[in-house]
Amino acid sequence: MVYKWLKSRQSCLLCDRPSDTPQPLCSDCENELPWLGPHCRVCALPLPAAGLVCAHCLRRAPSFQRVEAPWRYAFPVDTLITRFKHRSAWPFGRLLGALLAEHLRHAYLEGLPRPDLLLPVPLARARLRRRGFNQAALLGRWLADALQLPLREDLLLRPQDTAAQQQLDAAARRRNLRQAFAVAEPAALAGRHLAIVDDVLTTGATAEALARQLLRAGAARVDVYCLARTPAPD
Repeated sequence: MVYKWLKSRQSCLLCDRPSDTPQPLCSDCENELPWLGPHCRVCALPLPAAGLVCAHCLRRAPSFQRVEAPWRYAFPVDTLITRFKHRSAWPFGRLLGALLAEHLRHAYLEGLPRPDLLLPVPLARARLRRRGFNQAALLGRWLADALQLPLREDLLLRPQDTAAQQQLDAAARRRNLRQAFAVAEPAALAGRHLAIVDDVLTTGATAEALARQLLRAGAARVDVYCLARTPAPD
C-alpha cells in the first residue's frame, strides 16, 4: 500500500490510532519518544545537567561547531531508524525527518545560525548499490525542502568502501575512516557555513573526519544535523 503523506486524516505510525498532530504521529506517542534532554553544548552527548560541555570535547575540541539532534538513540527511535535505513521503510524516515526539521526551526529561533548549505554524509558506490539509497541524502532532501535551504549531494565523496562502523569501537572507527572521504569542489565551500546531515551520531568519528576535510577546504563553520545521538556506554 502506498503511504499518502499528505492525506488529511492520518494514522499514527506507531500505534495506528488517529493522529492529532500535523504528522502521522499521535501526541501520546510523540511525548513518549526519547527526547534528548540535557546534553553537551558541542557534541550533544546526553549529560546529567544542561549547559555543560562533555569531558571529551573539553580535552579535544572537535572540528565541527555544534551537533543538533532531537533524540537519544533509544527505543522506539532506534527501531524506526533501523527500519528506515536497512528495510527501506521510508515513511518512518520521512516522519523523523519532518520532526528534525521542526527541531531545527526552533533552534534557529533560539539563535542557531542557519547554514549556507546542507551536505549529506556520502555512501561508497558499492554500499549504495547494495542498499539502493543513501538515507542521509534522503534526510537532506527532506530538510532542504522543509527549511528552504540549498543541498549539494555531489560535494562530499566516499571513494573507499570502508567497513561498516556499527560494530567498531571509537578508536577503530577513527582508523577505519582515514582517507575515506574527499571533497569534490573546495572552491564551492570556501568561507561558507555548512551542515552535515546524517542519521545517527555515535562516537562522532564520521562527523569529525568530514568536518576536518571541509575546514581544510576552506569552510568557515561546520555543524552536524542528525536524528539521534547515542549515549555514552557508561
